[in-house]
Order: sequence, then C-alpha cells, then structure tokens
Amino acid sequence: MPNIDYIKLDQFLKQMQMVSTGGHAKLVVQSGDVSVNGEIETRRGRKLVTGDRVEFAGQCLTVDLTQLN
Repeated sequence: MPNIDYIKLDQFLKQMQMVSTGGHAKLVVQSGDVSVNGEIETRRGRKLVTGDRVEFAGQCLTVDLTQLN
C-alpha cells in the first residue's frame, strides 16, 4: 500500500461518512460549517495530515492517515 502524505478535506469528510456525497461535502465546507484545528475552513481541497482535527455537525475526528486506505 502506498504511503499517503495527505487527504483532501472533502475526501476525508466523505470517507469518514460525515457526509453522504462529494457534493454535500462541497456544500458544507463552502458554507463554513467545517473547522480544521479549531478554525473555520472553506477550502474543500485543504490538505489534511495526521493529527489534524476536523469538526462538523457536533463530531470531532482526528486525522490518522495510517488508518485510511
């Protein structure tokens, strides 16, 4: 399995099932409903690395790239 350096915010939201579709991810990110490391993030292409904290809809997840496939 290749070593992953980052994952884009919209892909992370979808893979963690925080949203159901890529279009939904785009909408919630661009609406300012998602924060990364405590700050609102409106770029759906924001590169996340291990240790980043993503908050949306009352959920807070910590990125762990070793657990993503």
